[in-house]
Amino acid sequence: MSRGKNLRVGLIGLGMMGRHHARNLKALEGVDLVAVADPGGDPYGAAPELDALADARALVAAGIDYAVVAVPTQFHRDVALTFAEAGVHCMVEKPLAFDIDEAEEISRAFEHAGLVGAVGYVERYNPALQEMRTRIAEGQLGEIYQIATRRQGAFPDRIRDVGVVKDLATHDLDLTAWVAQSEFASVAAASTRRSGRDDEDMVSVAGTLADGTITSHLVNWLSPFKERVTVVTGEKGALIGDTINADLSYFTNGQHQTNVWESMASFRGVSEGDVIRYSLKRKEPLAAEHEAFRDAVRGDGANIVTMREGLHTVRAVEAVLESARQNLFIDLTDSR
Repeated sequence: MSRGKNLRVGLIGLGMMGRHHARNLKALEGVDLVAVADPGGDPYGAAPELDALADARALVAAGIDYAVVAVPTQFHRDVALTFAEAGVHCMVEKPLAFDIDEAEEISRAFEHAGLVGAVGYVERYNPALQEMRTRIAEGQLGEIYQIATRRQGAFPDRIRDVGVVKDLATHDLDLTAWVAQSEFASVAAASTRRSGRDDEDMVSVAGTLADGTITSHLVNWLSPFKERVTVVTGEKGALIGDTINADLSYFTNGQHQTNVWESMASFRGVSEGDVIRYSLKRKEPLAAEHEAFRDAVRGDGANIVTMREGLHTVRAVEAVLESARQNLFIDLTDSR
């Protein structure tokens, strides 16, 4: 697609997340936000200069090149398929769909139509995780042994249709598979409901990836503090990403022995190495996500979360929920 002409973009869903998409689309070089849609209007004034259209078909009629979907998860299938049928590229907010069958249908429709389809896993675009992924790919940690994530905080009142697994843990499952470049092979999970809602508000997940990496994930809406941490441990050390502050630190395996001082070794470990906190260029992750999708529509899709990847994450999410419901170890290799 020519770079000389701005892309015409439509946004459907003008709620809490939609307003941030609108802000970033308006500021994105090379695109024009030409139409928005939401049957409930524009409650946050995300795009007061535009009329809030009724639905996805009205966006198509406005003559758009691509669409951003920020409606509740239960409506992803119908909205995304409308754009696929119309030949409109599309980025769908995470998760791709409400269940595996819908995710497969959406992914297949965009692949068969030859359209660019992506899923809005904005955490991947956090500067700390982008740098972490690059360093792992360059071999800084050597062989990866374990990936552990912690995503904890207070309940967000904006959530109505899903529990903590589909809203938050889906981020950790996606970024873990992406960081390791390996899909989930198995999961075992436990969840609970403590806030009076029908859906789970706390989950603990133990997993393995296809390459043998072991994983663990603590996710909840019940903590009196906010934490977003990813720890990747390998043969040469560990990388720790704090995505709240966009910080990345490296703890290298060292040769300096501490066991000559027995009481010190008991709580510092048997050896120490250098610790580095990297200086990063901090760009808003959502802005970086939109730049990546714009570039994909133009022909460079190297940095998007594909719908096929989104499908794999939905499969892992469903396995976590099933494991927690049935108290079972779930082997995901049987579902491929």
